Amino acid sequence: MATTTTYGSRRDKSRKGRKPHERTPLYRWRWTGKNNKGKKVDGELVAGHRGEVERELARQGIIVKTIRRKSSLFGGVGRIKPRDVMLFSRQMATMIRAGVPVLQAFSVVIESLKNPAMRNLVQKLADDVAAGSSFSDALRQYPRHFDRLFTNMVEAGEQSGSLDRMLDRVATYQEKVESLKARVRKALYYPTAVIAVGIGVTALLLIKVVPQFESLFRGFGAELPAMTRMTISLSELAQTYWLPGLGALLAAAVAARLAARRSPAFAYRLHALALRLPVVGDILDKSAVARFSRTLATTFAAGVPLVESLETAAGATGNQVYERAVLRIRDDVSNGQQLHFAMRNTRRFPTMAVQMVSIGEEAGSVDTMLNKVADFYEEEVDNKVDALTSLLEPFIIVVLGVLVGGLVVSMYLPIFELGNAI
Repeated sequence: MATTTTYGSRRDKSRKGRKPHERTPLYRWRWTGKNNKGKKVDGELVAGHRGEVERELARQGIIVKTIRRKSSLFGGVGRIKPRDVMLFSRQMATMIRAGVPVLQAFSVVIESLKNPAMRNLVQKLADDVAAGSSFSDALRQYPRHFDRLFTNMVEAGEQSGSLDRMLDRVATYQEKVESLKARVRKALYYPTAVIAVGIGVTALLLIKVVPQFESLFRGFGAELPAMTRMTISLSELAQTYWLPGLGALLAAAVAARLAARRSPAFAYRLHALALRLPVVGDILDKSAVARFSRTLATTFAAGVPLVESLETAAGATGNQVYERAVLRIRDDVSNGQQLHFAMRNTRRFPTMAVQMVSIGEEAGSVDTMLNKVADFYEEEVDNKVDALTSLLEPFIIVVLGVLVGGLVVSMYLPIFELGNAI
């Protein structure tokens, strides 16, 4: 009999002053043994240490024969992705709507999850709830996986008796946000990847192929064409400096990443620069508006106060320029200003979005209008990404043709001239 189990350490019932759990490495452990009926059993268990495995199996009444840690490329059980959290939300909503108690719903969901790291996390949530915590308090102990929006929505659902509906809303929200992120990534990664391949092929030709032709040309005893001489000079430069150049490029990328993490001012400038990029900047701009609108609509519709909803929406924009603008909106709204006036004062939001919010405030349907704004700009992002992809394909083909074709032609020019001379 084979079983797969996840281990979650039992916690004290007292929750006051407890800090969020720190990240601990988890591993898959393969075990064999006998149950209390003397039957051979085996399975897998996710835990951080061998001792945890032994204690969990002893609690189940299993006499252990062997315990072996399974090898993994990265040593652990993988990471928890947004899709895992989204699936967990949807499954919990379905179970609770069917009338299943929360603790029993946890048990059923744990058995259905395929990601061991996610199973381990849900087991810990179940332990917390069994020890006396509310669902929302248990979620707050894992801020890396459950953000403010998630915990606020669950808390609102617990208070209003509509937890299943709130979990469904969270899952729907996450699906839309992840879909939007995928479109933006497509807009950024596709041209970057193709251009990187083109540069790599060009570098390979300059470093490996051109030197072979250069040795051939030395025996011609004639002056080479200007284009060929230029290519040979580039080849000599690439052979001499390709390694330091690559190192400098990587160092600059790492330095920029570290600077963005440690310096909010530098990160803000980078995000502002990204919004000014041609075509791509417009996509990032519209995606930030869409994410702000979707997040604010979801939290506000759940009954979360507008000021707190704005604080949650600020972190969900994905751009520090918009994050700072939304925090300004929050401050203005907390001082009694209407939402659409505060949005207009930032000079960041499109006129259409401001007007839709204004209509929503007058009609008492802000969440509905914000959802319509989000739908509109998500569609705009989708259209922009498709247009960008269509425009970039011929452009990239031309660029690669000029780079690679120019090198090939420059290398064969002396051979053609030699043939004409003969």
